[in-house]
Amino acid sequence: MDNNNMYQQTPQNKNKATASLVLGIISLVCIFLGYGALLGAVLGVLGLVFGIQAKKEFPSSLATTGIILSTIGLAMCAIVFLACVACIGAIGTIGALSY
Repeated sequence: MDNNNMYQQTPQNKNKATASLVLGIISLVCIFLGYGALLGAVLGVLGLVFGIQAKKEFPSSLATTGIILSTIGLAMCAIVFLACVACIGAIGTIGALSY
């Protein structure tokens, strides 16, 4: 009976691990979208949550890869978003000084 329960839980955990991987990849792509990096940061957080849940329920390399990609995507998107905000702020300050 115990083996039967393990096989029933595997597809759901695999789906969470796959979702984590896909969200991590999309968050890495969002690095190049400027203000879209905010969306990438949100997707990175969601990917991290799904990856951690999948790793707790049924450890797999797919879940680990999703966690790693989501963490990198989240960090890079946060840096890019802050850089975009800083650049727009600097341009706004230069524009205000010219008047």
